[in-house]
Amino acid sequence: MLEPGVLTLAATPIGNPLDASVRLLRTLGSADLIAAEDTRRLHRLMTDLEVSTSARILSYHEHNEAERTATLLEAVRAGQRVLVVTDAGMPVVSDPGFEAVRAAAEEGLPVTVIPGPSAVLTALAASGIAPDRFTFEGFPPRRGGRRASALEPLAGERRTMVFFESPRRTAATLAAMAEAFGEGRRAAVARELTKTHEEILRGTLAELVRWAEGTEVLGEIVIVVAGAEPVAASAEDLVDEVLERAAAGERLKDAAKEIARVHEGVGASELYDLALAARRR
Repeated sequence: MLEPGVLTLAATPIGNPLDASVRLLRTLGSADLIAAEDTRRLHRLMTDLEVSTSARILSYHEHNEAERTATLLEAVRAGQRVLVVTDAGMPVVSDPGFEAVRAAAEEGLPVTVIPGPSAVLTALAASGIAPDRFTFEGFPPRRGGRRASALEPLAGERRTMVFFESPRRTAATLAAMAEAFGEGRRAAVARELTKTHEEILRGTLAELVRWAEGTEVLGEIVIVVAGAEPVAASAEDLVDEVLERAAAGERLKDAAKEIARVHEGVGASELYDLALAARRR
């Protein structure tokens, strides 16, 4: 059951409706107000789950999130049971909900979360790529130039990276990743997770580019990319790079720390001391 006067975020199934939690079923039935990214998809989900509700259902998506957040908070202040759901997965994560959470937190209103299915974690678990440390990068920019600019700084990222992508842009994004990260970088494409036609493709970025260019990519897509391999180098070899970044406006200590992070065996403190000495000279 939902608590009155609380803003509740609830994860919904990412494909298979049977992944819905018991708590989700109960909260759908007990809410006073449900804010849904797509009200038609919410009704379809409730039909699949054989759940009915007397709640007021309000559309809540990226185009009206700022406006509708005030309505949600007004209901919370009035002691209503307010539930936020999106089309699939967890609200806030590349979906509406953040504005409501931020506004509620600023007012000191209670916020709680009903956990559940996650496309990020499902794809990561199935990818066969190291899951111990990972970063979620969301959707890359749509335009080619901006996409390349966004991917380039990630080339040295040591953690596994998880991206969302549209099927229409999957081939172009994989090609941009191969350009930025190298064709031999290991990756996986997860398609239609938990649905009837679920498919996990694993290989190098070059292999996945060939797959995407040779087929019609359909369904919702998650791309998992292995982190960069550590690059062997000595601290002395990296001093000039630190100084160049500092000359461009970055703090010397921050530049040393960031460069040391992607070079195994190089300590940030040692690199900073060497760069500081070189700059003084």
